[in-house]
Amino acid sequence: MGVALFAALDGREQLATPPEVADILAMKDDGTEIGVKTSRVIEPRQIVRAKDRRRLEVATVNRVGDKDVIGSMPVMQVKMALAAGYKTSRSYPAYDPAEIARDDKTPEPVEVSAPQIYGAKAAESDMILQTIDFPMETAVFDEQSDLSAAEVEKVVRQAGPGLTEGDVQLAAMHYVDPQRFGGGVASIVDMPMGTPENVTVSLRGASDETDPVYAEDIIPFTAEGRIDVALENAGYATDQTDAFADRIANTLNGSELRAGSVLRVGLEVRGETPKIVRVSVYDGTRHILTVASNDSGKIAQAEEPEPNPELLTAFDDAPPVPARGALPSFYDGIYRAAFSNGMSRESTRQLVRVLSNEVELQSRVGRADRLEVLFTQPGEQNEMSDGSQLVYLAATFGGKTRKFYRHQFADGSVEFFDANGRTNRPSMLRNPIPSGKFRSGFGSRRHPILGYVRMHTGTDWAAPTGTPIIAAGDAVVEKAGWSSGYGKQTILKHANGYETSYNHQSRIAVRPGQKVQQGQVIGYVGTTGLSTGAHLHYEVIVNGIKVDPMRVRLPSARSLSGKELARFKRERDRIDDLVGGDESGTLRMASARQ
Repeated sequence: MGVALFAALDGREQLATPPEVADILAMKDDGTEIGVKTSRVIEPRQIVRAKDRRRLEVATVNRVGDKDVIGSMPVMQVKMALAAGYKTSRSYPAYDPAEIARDDKTPEPVEVSAPQIYGAKAAESDMILQTIDFPMETAVFDEQSDLSAAEVEKVVRQAGPGLTEGDVQLAAMHYVDPQRFGGGVASIVDMPMGTPENVTVSLRGASDETDPVYAEDIIPFTAEGRIDVALENAGYATDQTDAFADRIANTLNGSELRAGSVLRVGLEVRGETPKIVRVSVYDGTRHILTVASNDSGKIAQAEEPEPNPELLTAFDDAPPVPARGALPSFYDGIYRAAFSNGMSRESTRQLVRVLSNEVELQSRVGRADRLEVLFTQPGEQNEMSDGSQLVYLAATFGGKTRKFYRHQFADGSVEFFDANGRTNRPSMLRNPIPSGKFRSGFGSRRHPILGYVRMHTGTDWAAPTGTPIIAAGDAVVEKAGWSSGYGKQTILKHANGYETSYNHQSRIAVRPGQKVQQGQVIGYVGTTGLSTGAHLHYEVIVNGIKVDPMRVRLPSARSLSGKELARFKRERDRIDDLVGGDESGTLRMASARQ
């Protein structure tokens, strides 16, 4: 048999590779050429891209007894560039660190618990799944039903496009070219048997970031100015702006536009790089002229594009965000971006609260800073409805991305955790007055009233009388009342032997035995006891010993474990699959699970 096979192959143990396939194999994995990256003189203006908003229909799973009930639910994925010129007519609260620090974790009724995401849409109606062990003892296997070599090759060809990594080699058929069954190249060498019609088999590694997407930018003229200067100030490269500005100037017999004019710029975006393909000129909302680049690269006059509602708000009363120069703070940028994308006030407050532990909210955003959110039950206009819930957020600040996932406990309380099941909320605060000013630290000092040197066993935070004082962490009120030189004093008992003491208050807002949560108001700044002015004397006590609040090692933040962590990770993986791929990829993934 071996001699016959060798003779049939005429001495060849491996099939030749067609030259056109060899050329493809010589390319990079993603099919692109390696080029030299050059620095950009002017960064492009951040814009809202068409693919930044995506509505998906997904399946959800609810555990009812020993059964999983599968239903369907729409979700909305939104990506937001914080440096974009968002405008909103909705008002939002002024920056208040005490309000942000207050953590309202009011338990929700368990019966309204949010269902877990299962995958892509599974069915038009609900399904019930029940998992049972496979009956190994009673199962019957026909061990004589071996496949022939031809049947094996047919199965491998059909499965080839779905294989994940590496080439496939058949141990008993060493003379077969391994690339015959490899990823994307197999589709060129020989299409798999039974390939359905209207299916495209693409090379593995291709990224949708290389596919162009369409976006628009609106540039209003608040004063008379040159067209080319306006485009350049918006961040577009000179080699793009000059050609379009010259074409418009030749048609209008002038290179300047008066106040009240608007440039509507059509963009083709590949990855993060925008290219101007069309520019329209408007007098307010009245169309004047449109020029666009054709297939040959020449710029010619074109018809007006479809109406854009942003033209109506180009000169509204909302505070404008300049394309260059002073960018908004993180606090303002988050609220404007969230409200412009239809998020509710409470969900935006959740965003701000979670992100307040990641970045200084009063600092300025960077051009590459972005947010991505996933929320359930969007309305007809893809905005948050009454039943919507924020289930996922990803923040990219300074080139680093942090992801957080919603998790609901059995008591109904909700909290956001990172990918490892740990909260970014600190276990205890070192400063219980977010707006207070540091006045005196821990250590020996001359007492301002007694006049001699004695140990200062805490830190002093100055603030006006009546400023709210918040709990440094979850605790039980151990004491609330008068204490000699400390004046009105509150002592909180935390876990693991930690206590915190709040002194010289003007008014106490809690009572002994009461449970308090981190960020809850427990009293108000005053000057009672031995005090020379309105301030808070704050102490941290560990196992009965007073320590420096600014240096002590605080207990670890809350993290999930055991079955709670396993349940969280299942939901995390499903959300990652949902936001990480395109809709078709999600559908294939969900079908495989089912």
